[in-house]
Amino acid sequence: MNKEKNTWEKLSTHVPYENNWIEVQHHEVINPSGGRGIYGQVNFKNIAIGIIPLDDENYTWLVGQYRFPLDEYSWEIPEGGCPFNEECIDAAKRELKEETGLLADKWTLISKIHTSNSVCNEVGYLFLAEKLHQADADPEETEDLQVRRVKFEDVVNMVMDNRITDSLSVAGILKVARMKGI
Repeated sequence: MNKEKNTWEKLSTHVPYENNWIEVQHHEVINPSGGRGIYGQVNFKNIAIGIIPLDDENYTWLVGQYRFPLDEYSWEIPEGGCPFNEECIDAAKRELKEETGLLADKWTLISKIHTSNSVCNEVGYLFLAEKLHQADADPEETEDLQVRRVKFEDVVNMVMDNRITDSLSVAGILKVARMKGI
């Protein structure tokens, strides 16, 4: 038996909730063991984008904001959504400038991740932004942001002691740390 083959069967699907950002699907299924069951799935209407800006002195920028679903304040890398009809690199450039005011001359795609693949289809792309220049930030009206320039080594420590828990941030920071030998 091929273990990488889909062993789930969808019997029916309906959408009990939808807005501009997500769609919630309710599936009636037959599971891999042959039993009937249900499966809830959240489909995102954008691609997740995360950016690790890194300057020549090994500083990066973090964005702090209150996250409604967690009921917690969160320190994160600059991130946002990319509509499906937009190039991810263009969304990354827009989000970095929007949240931090930074522009970058060098961009590197460093990772593709699935943020929570047991319940959602969200895919994220992480970029390293280097050769930075400062411009004016332009946050969206829903964003009440704090922006901090932090030594990259300190940001790695924030991941390791759970002060940064956002999945895009954790994945991106640790990937850059590994790439840069930090």
